[in-house]
Amino acid sequence: MVGESHTLPYAVRVTQPGVINVFLKLATGVFLAAVPRAGTDRLYELVKDVWPAVEKAESVFQTTLQNGNPVIHPAVTLLNAALLERTGGGFLFYEEGVTESVGRLIEAVDDERLAIAAALGVPVLSEPAIGMKQGYMLEHNYSTGYSTAPGFLGITAQSQLDHRYLTEDVGWSLILFTDLAAKLGVLTPVMDSVIQITSVVLGRDLRGEGLRTLATLGLDGLSAEEIAAL
Repeated sequence: MVGESHTLPYAVRVTQPGVINVFLKLATGVFLAAVPRAGTDRLYELVKDVWPAVEKAESVFQTTLQNGNPVIHPAVTLLNAALLERTGGGFLFYEEGVTESVGRLIEAVDDERLAIAAALGVPVLSEPAIGMKQGYMLEHNYSTGYSTAPGFLGITAQSQLDHRYLTEDVGWSLILFTDLAAKLGVLTPVMDSVIQITSVVLGRDLRGEGLRTLATLGLDGLSAEEIAAL
């Protein structure tokens, strides 16, 4: 049995070797699932006392699709790329990096993620909804909901574009999302654009690398119905 949560139970950054700053400790809204799904109850019992914020998810597709990092991080990073390179990340990622136009891109990516989840029959909350449930945010919107969110205050930007906000959240997550979408017949033009632009700015072919796809997970031969039943 293996399992995963859709996010960490706290928002935290390393400030110097051996020192961390915890911006928010979640009290709820951390979804947990096992493979096979019959093991979720046992997994939950193993971790609930250490991570009291965990809640049982229906499957690992719920935890995978509920992950908000690929929805938020690439959009904010790409639309602040010049500022990030000029300053070496010397700005506040959410407070200064999220404006109305950035919020519209986050929302467009989120809409496609929710469409994938709906096609798969998986319950997934919108990013503002899960943010409010967890205590990150106070407003249910994609702009000031993030830029004024108590759980994001003080978080600075990464120092370079070659960072997990793109290499992981696009290369491992959005690639998988779009691969799954194609299997389900869901169109993802915005996610596809984010993947393409990220590949250009990083000088890599992220889709060609195929780091995390249905094929690498051994699921490419399954039907949509079979995948949903995992």
